Amino acid sequence: MAEVKYPAGCRPLTEDLGTDELIRRLKTLAHALQAMGQDEKHLHDYIQLALVLVDDYFLQHQSRDVQLLVACCIADILRVFAPEAPYKDQDQIKTIFMFFIKQLHGLKDPKDASFKRYFYLLENLAFVKSFNMCFEIEDCQKIFCQLFAMMFKIINENHSTKVKNFMIDIMSPLITEADNVTTPLLDLILINIVEPLKSNNVHSYQLAEQLIQKTSYALEPIIKIFFNQVLILGKIDKNIAITAKIYDLIYELNQISPNLMCSVLPQLECKLKSTNEIERMKAVSLLARMFSEKDSQLSKKHTSLLRMLLGRFCDIASAIRVKCVQSSMHFLLNHPHLRNDIIECLRARQHDSDETVRYEVVMAIVATAKREFNIVCESQDLLHIVRERTLDKKFKIRKEAMNGLAFIYKGVKCEPNDLSSEVKKSVGWIKNKILHGYYMPGIEDRLLVERLLITCLVPYKLPPDERMKMLYHLLGTLDDNAMKAFMEIQKNQMKTRKTVSDWIKMHHTKELTQKMLNQHNVKQALICKLLPDPLKASEYIAKFSINMRKDGTLLRYMEIILKRDVSCKECADTMSLLLKKLGNPMTANLYYNTVKMLIERVASVMVDKESIGILISLIDQCMQRGKIVEEVGIPSDEAGERGLKFLCMLSYIFSAHFFTDETLQHMIALLSHEEDYAAPLILKALVHLGRYHPLCDINPAIVAALASICKDFALTGTVKQAKHAVRCIFVNVQTQTIGGTDAGADTISPPTKTPIIHPIFNEIIETLRVTLSPRDPYQHTKICTLGHIAYHMPQAFLTPVKNMIARRVVKELLIQGVSETRDCILPAGDWCDKEGLPADILCKLDALKTMARWLIGLRSDEHAAQKTFRMLVAFINQRGDLLEQNRLCPAEKSWLRLSAACAMLKICEQKGVGDQYNAEQYFNLSQVMCDPVPEVRDMFARKLHKGLGKGLPNKCLPLDFMGYYALVGHETDKRLTEVIRNYVEIDVNKRREYLKTLATMSTETKNDAQTAYILPDFMLAFAIPVLAHDPTFTDYEDRNQLKQVEKCLRFILEPLMAKREAFSYSFYTNLIQMMKNHQDTTPNAEDHAYNFKMWAACDLALYIINSKIGDGSSSANSFSVQIQLPEMYYKPLDKPGNDLKVYIPLDTYTLASSPISGTTKINTSAAVSTVVKKFATPAASSTTMRLVGEKRAADHLPSNENSPTNSQDNTVTYEESKVESNASSIAEPAAKRTRGPLRVGKTVS
Repeated sequence: MAEVKYPAGCRPLTEDLGTDELIRRLKTLAHALQAMGQDEKHLHDYIQLALVLVDDYFLQHQSRDVQLLVACCIADILRVFAPEAPYKDQDQIKTIFMFFIKQLHGLKDPKDASFKRYFYLLENLAFVKSFNMCFEIEDCQKIFCQLFAMMFKIINENHSTKVKNFMIDIMSPLITEADNVTTPLLDLILINIVEPLKSNNVHSYQLAEQLIQKTSYALEPIIKIFFNQVLILGKIDKNIAITAKIYDLIYELNQISPNLMCSVLPQLECKLKSTNEIERMKAVSLLARMFSEKDSQLSKKHTSLLRMLLGRFCDIASAIRVKCVQSSMHFLLNHPHLRNDIIECLRARQHDSDETVRYEVVMAIVATAKREFNIVCESQDLLHIVRERTLDKKFKIRKEAMNGLAFIYKGVKCEPNDLSSEVKKSVGWIKNKILHGYYMPGIEDRLLVERLLITCLVPYKLPPDERMKMLYHLLGTLDDNAMKAFMEIQKNQMKTRKTVSDWIKMHHTKELTQKMLNQHNVKQALICKLLPDPLKASEYIAKFSINMRKDGTLLRYMEIILKRDVSCKECADTMSLLLKKLGNPMTANLYYNTVKMLIERVASVMVDKESIGILISLIDQCMQRGKIVEEVGIPSDEAGERGLKFLCMLSYIFSAHFFTDETLQHMIALLSHEEDYAAPLILKALVHLGRYHPLCDINPAIVAALASICKDFALTGTVKQAKHAVRCIFVNVQTQTIGGTDAGADTISPPTKTPIIHPIFNEIIETLRVTLSPRDPYQHTKICTLGHIAYHMPQAFLTPVKNMIARRVVKELLIQGVSETRDCILPAGDWCDKEGLPADILCKLDALKTMARWLIGLRSDEHAAQKTFRMLVAFINQRGDLLEQNRLCPAEKSWLRLSAACAMLKICEQKGVGDQYNAEQYFNLSQVMCDPVPEVRDMFARKLHKGLGKGLPNKCLPLDFMGYYALVGHETDKRLTEVIRNYVEIDVNKRREYLKTLATMSTETKNDAQTAYILPDFMLAFAIPVLAHDPTFTDYEDRNQLKQVEKCLRFILEPLMAKREAFSYSFYTNLIQMMKNHQDTTPNAEDHAYNFKMWAACDLALYIINSKIGDGSSSANSFSVQIQLPEMYYKPLDKPGNDLKVYIPLDTYTLASSPISGTTKINTSAAVSTVVKKFATPAASSTTMRLVGEKRAADHLPSNENSPTNSQDNTVTYEESKVESNASSIAEPAAKRTRGPLRVGKTVS
């Protein structure tokens, strides 16, 4: 072996040396080699030394220090000999670099005592690029793989930037200078930039990131080939970990070095077209994320790929459509140039068949609004998408859409922002749309609208002055339907507060009797119906009831919340305290959420005494056209009237908040405004306050000031001013205990039978007696005043009123003709607005109303009622021209017969005088439903529906008048037909709901046979005579006429049969058979013409029922009732017995039969008779049938006027409280009834 030459000062290295000595000599050698440069003259003398150092003895020495020093020495030898290394054998070279890799592991701990030497080794290898020698070795990639794996493994937070840079310097040349980079090596690098390693070892991710950025140019073709193999060819090596995370890798590489992906991304087009849903989902998720990110330029570089991605919004797989929609928020936020495209995609998906997609569309737009408010506010297209979803069939979607719109409205209108006035104006429709949600059928929708009203539309946390401005603006700019919804919200919440308040009062009783417990349970059941899922709610409301009995604090909190005059702040604070006692506000805490919903429904946090005062001040300023008009955002010519209408409504709902001297004085001061709209609305508001608590008990001075003002209005004001002036003074002088009358009730019911008459009325009556005449310029006003005084105080001025009615109203006005030459502009056509009528006709119209009010006030004057009915029917029969002078224009006639018909309906609502019509008058009145003028039919049907629906059971029209609905089968106007069909459904459902309510009450009421007169099914007994007396039905064998009768019967029977659970087949078959066993009561019915028509109509009704229900075998419902046909329309046959004859021919059974001329007649066949007889046989032998019947129920039955459930119909309506519509005369005795209740008997499910 050749002699080994050592540098000066270095001693030989032999295997017999001890470890310590060997370390000392290696240190000396390492220092010498470290100081040696490449310009050393005798380098070749050290070749043998280089070979000695790579001997296995040294490389595998048991001492770490020996190995480290040897590695440093070898590294320095490679440095000084570069570029020609003294090592030529490939195995030897491989051994050396594997040894280096092993030593570099020492870098792991920078705190190690030997770390400086490890760092020197790293620096040396990096500087010289020593690992490049491995390119000469065949399996160099294995060495590189181990090197890279080691580097990524040892890197940590303790390493300095220099260490990381030297690592990069070692690794990067192995990529940039290599002819080829193997997939395993690529896998080692790339696996560090995707999860989970990306998060588990951030430093290895950063190292890989820097390495990729530094070698991106060299890696680009390699990565392109790799992705081509995986994406296009589908060659996936399971041993390569990165292939399982290929889409994550693309994203991360694009984040690190976008240029790397320029040639890769187009390859994803094939994945977007794949038939495999999973592959398409992965590709869509990746591209949506990449394209939508902030500052991403991919949408401009890869337009074709973008179009293909947007096409996936219409993918067949719903999960992919969901993913696309979810990404749209980021597109809208980060890429303004793509907004129009994204909006189009969202517009297409808003009607998606999958509810999740529709839900995500709403959520994407709402989320965008929450992050960048202006984007959505300035895009009407996005807002309209959300707007449409407020009508989605799924409540979850409707809820998010409504919440989103409310959030946007609150941000635009209620919070400071820099939006332009155009943008603020463009979102004005949102408030209407939210309130329209109250028309939805579900209780959840109504609860949502109620919550959004006080949290977003008029945030209750705003200061009172700001809150009132927002409320004023809201109500001043609502459309008609939204205003009705707002009023209905307040009305329903008022009734709910009343129900809950009554329930709360029951908790003060310590010892509960069975009767009290039953009442408590009834109230509790009603409350549960006001919440979603009443069955579940009942459990938690019962628990809340128990807790209130145990914890007096809970009960006290509820009493504070329900106080009529509670302030907004006190109510809100008390709610917060109460909810804290219910537990954690978690979704799983159903008890908490149920009680919270109930409290939200009854809490009054929108107005209080302070805010009412502020509101009246705002209204006053608006009426004076002050600057405040601009702040509230209402046109100056409308602001005052809208404000007063709103104030009037609030006085009805929140009466208790108006009783401060300042507020009342301010309201009186508003009467000084000369605008025509001002006085009626203010007086109406004062009427509402008087119903809650008469002003004479609060401040007599105010009543004294009002009296003189109201006297002027009653005599020389407008009709509206006179009407409300009489009411105002009358109501506010009736002394009563505060709170004695529910402010929400539509009646004036003082505790005393004798009303208190203010002296001002004596003066008014005397003035009317002297001045009321056709020549009086204020005749119209005084007629109205007379009617209202007669209505409210009939006994106080009995004689003078009766005389004026007879002479001034009837003799000098109603039965007076018109002159041939009339000095006025006459309306053209069959109809006109009421304001377009001449003054004398307007007086006649109000005279008819005055007659009705006078009779209702009298209640029991049968003789006067009969005379009045004869006159009113004469108006109807003569088509409005009572004297048949033929001097009235068609429009005047239309108004006169309509007013006469409505007056009859009004009178018929009152028990006593309302029962004095006869059958002929009843049938004559029914013909108004077929009036040739559509507006007459429309308004009459509206009055009919209103009269049938209010004040069940004792203050509404009798069930007789539901029979009029059958004549709508003749209606040719489709819109009007649908409107009246809705009326029928509402009336039927309201009566059935009332019967259900009765069923929950005490046993006495439940079993009272008189309660069943409300049963809407019995309307058939009135519809049949109405059809039999229809002038268009002249021949019971004429096919076309029978088809028309069938159409009429279907119109009323279909709503009755719509709900199988409420339909009794046996009841109908027995009722129809009983009608066939009777005959018409009309005096000229001896020829049986009316009877045959009536019996034919009965057969048609039975056919319709059988065609819908079958033979009735599937109907388990039965009514064990006493059917009592009204003697006004029916009388027994001359020869009693079951009439089983069929009066209609077979081929007229259905409207679908072939058309036959009207003159053709067919005799009844025996076969048809046999078929119908099968169904005509009585099905319920237990049913008792009697003849005599009455129109109305007993007085003891409870009214549904203030029932909380009565106001929860699907259709929202708000009838302004009118005294004449519901009030009873104060000083009158009980009415003498000529015909009592129509006793249909009790119903049994």
